Amino acid sequence: MGEKRRTEMEIIDDPDFNYEGYQVVRGEYFSHTYEPCLTFADRKVYVNTACIRKMEEYDYIQMLVNPDEKKVAVRPCTEDEKDSFRWCSATERRSPKQISCKIFFAKVIALMGWDPNDRYRLVGKLKDTRLGQIFVYDLTSPEVFKRNVREDGKVTSSKIPNYPEDWKNQFGIPVREHQGSNLVSIFNDAAVFTLEKDPKEIKRENAEHSAESESGVEKNEGTIEESTESGNEGCGNAEESAGSDS
Repeated sequence: MGEKRRTEMEIIDDPDFNYEGYQVVRGEYFSHTYEPCLTFADRKVYVNTACIRKMEEYDYIQMLVNPDEKKVAVRPCTEDEKDSFRWCSATERRSPKQISCKIFFAKVIALMGWDPNDRYRLVGKLKDTRLGQIFVYDLTSPEVFKRNVREDGKVTSSKIPNYPEDWKNQFGIPVREHQGSNLVSIFNDAAVFTLEKDPKEIKRENAEHSAESESGVEKNEGTIEESTESGNEGCGNAEESAGSDS
């Protein structure tokens, strides 16, 4: 009874351990089969199966772009909402579908200075906000799959992604910097990808502020202007069935 079972793992006490010198390995370096991905290629935009499965109750989405922060958001919505479009097939399997978006594709390519002949895949995150769930993608951290034209004219696409040059000599971002960037990212996403507040919510917030003031809580006065820029000209989905995103 006194002996440790073989299945138990020894825990070593190390109170002096810290994260100094450690880097958080970039998520882009790992498999993305179960991660929400957004791809730009061939004048189309498409998500992978993971996105569709995480939003089984939605067949339509809106695309939002923040050109200053270089971010794209995919917001699930209903069919009757303005600028919405179907992101999956109308079949029982609900597989991702390709939708041509020549103008939107060209605008993103121009914004980021990308090569329109290559394929760009973005690994995003599903965020749960007070306005609902939304997929957010960082355009500055793409996986780039170079395309080459052979002597016989056939176009081949690399199976190995390329990354920004400044990633070459590092695994990722130092832990302390990574933690700080997460806080900034959370604030930016909340400020950028928001819709107009519900009047009832504004009334509730004002009541809470008044209550805090009466209880002697010191607060800084100020206003934050919230705006949502919704830009979409058509997007699309192709699936791993096409062999491009696995």
